[in-house]
Amino acid sequence: MGNADTKLQFRKAVVQLTTKTKTIDATDDIFWEQFWCEHVTSIQDVFTLIPAAEIRALREESPTNLATLCYKAVEKLVHAADTGCSTQQEQQSVLNCVRILMRIIPYIFEDPDWRGFFWSSLPAGGEDGECGESVPLAHSLLHALCDLLFCPDFTVPPSKKSGPDKHEDLQSIDSCEYIWEAGVGFAHAPPHVPYHDQCRTEILKLILTCFSHTIYMPPSGEGSGAPNRWISAFTSAGNRHALPLFTSLLNLVCGYDPVGLGVPYNHLLFSDSREPLVDVALQILITTLDHDVSNAAWPEAEEASVPDNLFINYLSRIHREEDFSFVLQGFTRLLNNPLQQTYLPHSTKKVGFHQELLVFFWKFCDFNKKFLFYVLKSSDVLDILVPILYHLNDARADQSRVGLMHIGVFILLLLSGERNFGVRLNKPYTAAVPIDIPVFTGTHADLLIIIFHKIITTGHQRLQPLFDCLLTILVNVSPYVKTLSMVASTKLLHLLEAFSTPWFLFSAPHHHHLVFFLLETFNNIIQYQFDGNSNLVYTIIRKRAVFHALANLPTDYGTINKSLHRRGKRALIRQPSSESSRDSRMMEGSHPAQPAMPGTKTATLAALPGLEKMTEKESAHPTVQQLSELTSVSANGDLVSATTPTSPNAPSQLPVVAPGNLEDSPTHSILPATSVQPPAQDQQVPIDSPQTPEKNVEEERRGDGWEEPEGAEGEPEETNGGTSKSVSSPTGRSSPSPSVKSVQSDSSGPSMMSSVGRCDSVASNATLPNLSQHWTPSSSWVLSWKTKLPLQTIMRLLQVLVPQVEKICIDKGLTDESEILRFLQHGTLVGLLPVPHPILIRKYQANAGTTMWFRTYMWGIIYLRNVDPPIWYDTDVKLFEIQRV
Repeated sequence: MGNADTKLQFRKAVVQLTTKTKTIDATDDIFWEQFWCEHVTSIQDVFTLIPAAEIRALREESPTNLATLCYKAVEKLVHAADTGCSTQQEQQSVLNCVRILMRIIPYIFEDPDWRGFFWSSLPAGGEDGECGESVPLAHSLLHALCDLLFCPDFTVPPSKKSGPDKHEDLQSIDSCEYIWEAGVGFAHAPPHVPYHDQCRTEILKLILTCFSHTIYMPPSGEGSGAPNRWISAFTSAGNRHALPLFTSLLNLVCGYDPVGLGVPYNHLLFSDSREPLVDVALQILITTLDHDVSNAAWPEAEEASVPDNLFINYLSRIHREEDFSFVLQGFTRLLNNPLQQTYLPHSTKKVGFHQELLVFFWKFCDFNKKFLFYVLKSSDVLDILVPILYHLNDARADQSRVGLMHIGVFILLLLSGERNFGVRLNKPYTAAVPIDIPVFTGTHADLLIIIFHKIITTGHQRLQPLFDCLLTILVNVSPYVKTLSMVASTKLLHLLEAFSTPWFLFSAPHHHHLVFFLLETFNNIIQYQFDGNSNLVYTIIRKRAVFHALANLPTDYGTINKSLHRRGKRALIRQPSSESSRDSRMMEGSHPAQPAMPGTKTATLAALPGLEKMTEKESAHPTVQQLSELTSVSANGDLVSATTPTSPNAPSQLPVVAPGNLEDSPTHSILPATSVQPPAQDQQVPIDSPQTPEKNVEEERRGDGWEEPEGAEGEPEETNGGTSKSVSSPTGRSSPSPSVKSVQSDSSGPSMMSSVGRCDSVASNATLPNLSQHWTPSSSWVLSWKTKLPLQTIMRLLQVLVPQVEKICIDKGLTDESEILRFLQHGTLVGLLPVPHPILIRKYQANAGTTMWFRTYMWGIIYLRNVDPPIWYDTDVKLFEIQRV
């Protein structure tokens, strides 16, 4: 009954505060003490006993009383930080002040007239008023909270130096001696006290609430470009605890092991005080690291003379290998935690903050390039890759997790810009994680391709903007992929087959860009990794009709219209994807991706910039000498030299080999360039008769927004009706993104367009009229990019190998593809392929558009995951909208 009475007394004080029209005197300590009495012992009580409607009524009808409540709560916290907060009663009062401010501050932020309240000065006569200095209430609050985070016996264990009767002075304490966890920059492991974890968690949640001023500002418009003053104050040199706080938060996150000793079901038997603390620590880290005042994302930062962000400064200066190892092990441990398989169901604790962890990994790699290179140097990069691919595959059908899909793809795009990532993908993959993909034996590169194919063919419509990023990743890693499995090779060819159909190519002005990406991928593998990729070469030979159809793509207006019209009629009788029947053998224990449950909440995301603004083109392996040469430009605007790989581990420039040396192939003749004809389809060879592209597009999904692809190196041939003509290397406008190290930058069509409805296999008939309203393909448009299709390398390969494969099949009567594969494995194309083109890497580059996207995504996660207590629920958030799926 006593507890109920105290709650009733607290409730009466709230009612009295919200209903009184007259101002309650700030000196009436008896009245104000009711709000932080020690008997209200949980944050849930505070949120229940102070309803949202009454806070808003207090804000509108009795603003002075609301201001006094906030001031008195801050004053209580400042006093506790000054005196040491040594008794249980004082500590409970501090926690109640924290809870009340956590409840009220969101409603202060949602009103534009109140947003500057905490940046007003303390009332005259306050502690700082006596000194004659005007200190904003926000500074007093943040400094008090940071002091309390290193308060002995409250949030940290007491020092051995101090006795039981001598309490340390928080103002003179060296907080670097009280870092919460061993790890980076701190070797001592302090004892784990659950009560300290709980107190830290509540204080950090109040700090996070203060940072949430950002979500009440619209993504564009007045004030959207201004830095967050709360984060600026917290991460500035004015916060004397900045270094120990950063170190404590980092070590907490990276040192957390949710499994512990591995005792089954231990998480059900014992409460874990550490997980909520790690959760909020991670959210504090990513919000502070998002506040990069040196970035163009804050155009008003210079005018406001915002201090440097010390958290970013400290993060960028970490350099010791043992620190990198500690951090990377933390990332891999936590990212792989939800994927762990045990014999006993649900016996292992699973953490749910993988999205925040991916954002933190992104920020770490962005601000500390030495860490990025360390990750790529280590084979542990694959322990980052596999959980990302798992989440991409698992979330592809769930519209509420579209943000997770984006962050996963962005990280892979960042990693793929470095050569070491492509090299690491050649490590064999052992299926330790159940993913609903076909069973295969191969490498991590195969896993990457198979899952990307799954995303494109079976993902939902909101993933369309990601298709160009997915294909850019494949292009970036393709020169280093030493061998592809038959499954992955088939998936790659299926994508080209699906996207090269005339109907798809003509249905939107940017669809042909996808074909350019895929052709560039094939060219890279053929030119630099031919020897180990007999599976891909065999698949290209089997599906050679796809390439011949591309080379003979109709350009007359009548055929274009006929293709569009015929496809529209066929869509009415299309059958659903048959992939499930073809790939019936899925990994054991896997479950198909599920759509979101009805009613699932999701936060809207900011629009993404085009790929041309997100990436810059760079030669793969410039030497020191070439780096200087890359900056010199010739008279016609082209770069002086192109860089080619020189590392023995990288694909060297193949002298391009003839399939000569094949015992059973005495004829080594090369077909003349003027006779590129599709081979006769009636030959008795165990090579699939390629179906017309329109008959094998059961699974395709379409995207838009393709980046302008590279034209063919050298002089590509266009084959049409058995004749060929030389086409000069395409030139055109440069990419809109700053590209200091571009080897070439050309355009083969329109730039990224606004999103058009995806041409789904069943719904394409409904989509077509919408497309035709905005887009009518013309013969000149088709010719403008058809002449730039980089088909020369593949056509030369087909000219040489198809006759030889057909001959050996007829001579030996082969009916088994393994014999043909063995034949191709021993073949070379020295001297027959075009001169290898320089490897071109498209690297991610930061820009204001992706910065705003990350900010929106990050705060959307934080909003949705903080449900106990629901800090921001039912407040007027402006940065994003909360929708139900």
